[in-house]
Amino acid sequence: MSTSIACLYARYSTDKQRETSVEDQLREAQARAQREGWPVTAVHSDEGISGSIPVALRPGGKALLADVLAGRFSILILEGLDRLSREISEAEGMVKRLEHRGIRIIGTADGYDSNASGRKVMRIARGLVNELYLDDLREKTHRGLAGQMARGFSAGGKSYGYKTVEVTGGRRVEIDEEQAQHVRSIFARYAAGDSVRSIILDLNARGVPSPRGRSWAASALKGDTTKGLGLLSNELYIGRMRWNRRQWLKCPDTGARRYVERPENEWQVREAPELRIVDQEVWDAVRARSTKRAAGTDKAAPGRKGGRPAKTLFGGLLRCAGCGGRVVAINAWGYGCSAHHDRGPTACASAALVPRAGLDTRLLGLVRDELMQPTALAILEAEVQTTLNQATANQASETQSLKEREAALHKEIDNLVQSLALVGASAAIAARLQATETELVSIKQRLKAAAVPTAQDLMRDVAAHYKQLMLDLRSALDKETDRERTRRLLADLLGEVIVGRDEDGAYADLADPATRLLSAASGGTYITLVAGAGFEPTTFGL
Repeated sequence: MSTSIACLYARYSTDKQRETSVEDQLREAQARAQREGWPVTAVHSDEGISGSIPVALRPGGKALLADVLAGRFSILILEGLDRLSREISEAEGMVKRLEHRGIRIIGTADGYDSNASGRKVMRIARGLVNELYLDDLREKTHRGLAGQMARGFSAGGKSYGYKTVEVTGGRRVEIDEEQAQHVRSIFARYAAGDSVRSIILDLNARGVPSPRGRSWAASALKGDTTKGLGLLSNELYIGRMRWNRRQWLKCPDTGARRYVERPENEWQVREAPELRIVDQEVWDAVRARSTKRAAGTDKAAPGRKGGRPAKTLFGGLLRCAGCGGRVVAINAWGYGCSAHHDRGPTACASAALVPRAGLDTRLLGLVRDELMQPTALAILEAEVQTTLNQATANQASETQSLKEREAALHKEIDNLVQSLALVGASAAIAARLQATETELVSIKQRLKAAAVPTAQDLMRDVAAHYKQLMLDLRSALDKETDRERTRRLLADLLGEVIVGRDEDGAYADLADPATRLLSAASGGTYITLVAGAGFEPTTFGL
């Protein structure tokens, strides 16, 4: 890009910063652009987002990268490289990718400039400081929370049945008597032999809010006995506080957080008898029954033999016609709505079961008899051609308009250059010339992006993906050694399958399989089809 066009980016996290920090950063960046005479084409920001979150996973960061790919600017102005990332590997990779595309990066506060000769040394030094800052902040936060726990204050998190109140020195945990009554009732009923499902159905029927303010689910009570998770395993109810059992780790690629268990010698335990809600006798009865349930000997929990049940071929890939939630294997005979099964009619009124054997047979028959036949590839070829025809027709008028505007801008630029030659330097003419050139760059980028792939190129890619997909699926169905891989392949092909029951009995409803097949075969990268010529939307009874 020959014309210098700037983009501004700002970010603030929550550590010792305010929302006005973004305004301050952008004001300094705007001032730098004005001093240099660079027009600003875009402004992006992220508020309340940590510098450890990858740029591509931030709302403002996504918009910034979209402008980068579109070639909308040649200069990025920000406060410093730590606004992109505080992690040295992420910041280094991002800066290299941006500068490789010819984008000049300028830091108003840290002094970084892509045109400076010593920028690499500065970048590494700044990156190391920023990453050490994150480590230091993490350690100080953890140390502060450990101190609060030792002094009898809340170290974060809140269990159902408790509340935190502000006191001198921190926040103290106290019993919430209204919720505590429900906790005692849950423990007493479970100790007396009631099933978890009957308890949560009763709670939902009476409109008792769950810990998250919604309806109750069985997992909220059961949790994981071995890890002390779930309401029925929470030792806080007998006055024992545990902290530092888990450590949260962030995936460097996705930014998703997951926790890992810390060694037991790192746990921090404090006796707090004032927080006891459940009597010891009831607690012991619940623990004894939970042990039986884990061993598969609890008669009130039939079919549960400990561990997770085997995954069915389509369970979880189906959707309920009543609420749109997941449909899973409820028992050995049928699929059913997980929301209804786990939370009761308050979550979904659909109690109907769909036979597993019939649904599995019909869906596999559809895959084998239609999608895996040689004729399917011929149908795909017709669909590709239809797609290209539609895309070409829709683009024709827009492309023509863009080309006409491009010609008009060229003419306008010629006139403005002639005006400058006649009248000399003029701020108004120069500004108009700059704006026109910026718009011309944008028009050229849109024309380039509007190009439609040829039928030959598209079909070659689709056919290769399709053949590989069919080989993978055929191998998976024949061997049945990797159930999860088979499920993923079937999900890509079939898409959303709605199941339910009406006056005629159980049914399954699929959207147009041809659309899904082309999407799966092309890796999901091509134009969405309007309708399938060879396959029709499918509904069948069970």
